[in-house]
Amino acid sequence: MKQFTIQYCFTMEDHSQEIFNLDIDAKSITLKTRHSKKLPSWTSLGFHQCPNCPLSKDTHSHCPVAVNILEIIIRFDRLMSFDKMRVEVVTKERSIVQDTSAQEGLSSLMGLLIATSECPLTDFFKPMARFHLPFANKEETIWRATSTYLLAGYFHNTRARNKDLKLKGLAKIYDDIELLNNAVIQRLRYASQKDSAVNALVHLDVFAKYLTPPIEDSLQHIRQIFTPFVGF
Repeated sequence: MKQFTIQYCFTMEDHSQEIFNLDIDAKSITLKTRHSKKLPSWTSLGFHQCPNCPLSKDTHSHCPVAVNILEIIIRFDRLMSFDKMRVEVVTKERSIVQDTSAQEGLSSLMGLLIATSECPLTDFFKPMARFHLPFANKEETIWRATSTYLLAGYFHNTRARNKDLKLKGLAKIYDDIELLNNAVIQRLRYASQKDSAVNALVHLDVFAKYLTPPIEDSLQHIRQIFTPFVGF
């Protein structure tokens, strides 16, 4: 399999639709972007560049995250955060339908677009993008992030023996992604007329904060489901 496709179909209250067919490279888990040659100024790498950005303007003229989410601004800037919509997400395996607000619907798509960007700070999220779960709640987010981190550690430890069962590295990943979210929010405030895209990212950032220190507190939300297996 060279690529896989995830489709997002948004149906607004006036019955208009916006459809995203996202072709994602199966090896790199990056979106095969299709954008115009002339990109808006707010997508330039130096425009509200993340303070922890690992990229250089010498090699990257534009922010990979901004380029990936550009279509959200183009297509949805007419919407307010709490406008109602129906969102259908279709993958090869299943379809998921949710009646929700614009900020929550766009937040789910935005999370996938950020994870499949070419920004190195988002590499951790690529395995989760491969097994995308739209509209994940707090417990599901904690489960998916910690499981991904520990499984990545398993694969890494086939070559090295450094274990991080206290998840300090995971906390650092989410500290970095929080800085990224804050910088991208500044880009979106400049680019947007309405608030749906900005609040979609704010909504997404709330979930990122569940995995910032102390992570042990966040893990208490899912601790009880392990009682039948490990006991406490």
